[in-house]
Amino acid sequence: MMTHPASTIRREVNQLVELQIQTFRQESSLTSSDLLDYGLRAGKIRTLYQELDRIGRRRVELSSSRAS
Repeated sequence: MMTHPASTIRREVNQLVELQIQTFRQESSLTSSDLLDYGLRAGKIRTLYQELDRIGRRRVELSSSRAS
């Protein structure tokens, strides 16, 4: 069974967001390494959302071109 790329991306985003939440739920102070990881995950989340946006735009363009 083949998974749609958008589903895979959404699953990865959800996992990354969960890690972000867990990071801030820590009772101890965040280390420099924690903050660096947090920033890297935030960048990855942005990139993945941009990819989801591109996928959505392509779908709309394909749908409108087929309807014409």
